[in-house]
Amino acid sequence: MSNIVKILHQYQVTPQPLSLPTTSIPLTFFDIPWLCCPPIQRIFFYNFPHSINHFMQTILPILKHSLSLTLQHFFPFAANVLLPPMPNFPYILYSDGDFVSFSVAEATHDFVRLVSGYTRDVTELHPFVPGLPSPRVLEDGTQIIASMAIQVTVFPNSGFTICINFRHVVADGKSFHHFMKFWASVCRSKGELASLEGSLAMPLHNRDIIEDPKGLKLSFLEEIWNSSPESVESIGLVRDVPDDIMRRTFVLSRDHVEKLKKLVSTKCKSYGLGTLHVSTFVVTCSLIWVCKTISEDTRIGTSLTNNDESYILAFMADCRNRPEYSIPSTYFGNCLGCGNAVVKRSKLVGENGILEAAIAIGNEVRNLHCEAYKGVERLMSNFTEFATLGKHMVIIAGSQKLDVYETDFGIGKPKMSEVVHVDNAGSISLSDCRDREGGIEVGLALERIQMNKFISIFEEHLTEIALHD
Repeated sequence: MSNIVKILHQYQVTPQPLSLPTTSIPLTFFDIPWLCCPPIQRIFFYNFPHSINHFMQTILPILKHSLSLTLQHFFPFAANVLLPPMPNFPYILYSDGDFVSFSVAEATHDFVRLVSGYTRDVTELHPFVPGLPSPRVLEDGTQIIASMAIQVTVFPNSGFTICINFRHVVADGKSFHHFMKFWASVCRSKGELASLEGSLAMPLHNRDIIEDPKGLKLSFLEEIWNSSPESVESIGLVRDVPDDIMRRTFVLSRDHVEKLKKLVSTKCKSYGLGTLHVSTFVVTCSLIWVCKTISEDTRIGTSLTNNDESYILAFMADCRNRPEYSIPSTYFGNCLGCGNAVVKRSKLVGENGILEAAIAIGNEVRNLHCEAYKGVERLMSNFTEFATLGKHMVIIAGSQKLDVYETDFGIGKPKMSEVVHVDNAGSISLSDCRDREGGIEVGLALERIQMNKFISIFEEHLTEIALHD
């Protein structure tokens, strides 16, 4: 299958003319750790069994117009991130004329095959991902980094994709999906904002509500300033993906999830372990973590390191609507703490691996509910640990609570949605499920041999779970 798409048009979509003044937004301690994070890439697939000319005449104009209207309220995505020389603080700056790069492409790929959920080479989705404009450097050394780029790729008589490539330092998953649903709503209304009055939640850009009693912002910045300059200068560069890496999306049905919860709770009681935080998130991450760890034995055809090594599963926790922060759900930016569940490899691959994982993850979730600040303090160190631990650390991206499949631009909900940047074995994506209420989708990428082993182990566990009463 050809991996080439044809770029038809390239636009610069700005917020509605004269709708916004020049605006500077400081970065908070929630934002700073994400300065060194590679761009976030999510793709949405939509059915559209019509010609490309029909798409250009009916869908494209309203997509662009509704995006322009949406950027009036979500202007940081049209803005730039400015990184002045130390010791000056980085910030987001919107100026009149700033824009989102918006490309339209045509593809000859088999759309039906792409949305079928098969195991595929990670590079198959790359042609649909827009490139972010290259950073610019001013005379004083200030780096100017674009926030977002969008590419719409049309598959004639089949469908189209919308892929967004954006900087995590500008927004977290909750803010991003707020933007996407807002844009989709405006598009469904054909740009008639008056008809949506009162039904759309406006983003809150006031950074003054973020208090920093522990001085985390300066502490995090000093860590970045003292690190290798490449960690910031390479922001946005495409990482080389190792050969033979495959990706796949796995689905856990609501029935699987409920039976897995019951299985974990029953085992927990039988071992006299007391009350455990058993949620969809906890049991899903436990199952995937165990399957991935066991599957590693096949890598390079040899057994891995000793079983006494600690394995870490890191996950993000939203800090909005918490009493210690008083940050509303509409706050736009980053507002994430981080939990680290730690388990010895011997326990993960043992008979009670899922239970051991669930205990560690559940306890960390509970700890974050009590002391969210500790989770924020851990953000910077996790980037360092991920670089050094490599295969022994897994990071969970996304959440089933973000309602990805509710992003309807007026032609129905997505046929499929994937996190494209989960191209290495260190990240796993979670989202809600399109066709199964209460289900959950899990995306990951592994070497081909390990992926085959993972699939076998995962299916074995699903069979055992289905038989549990």
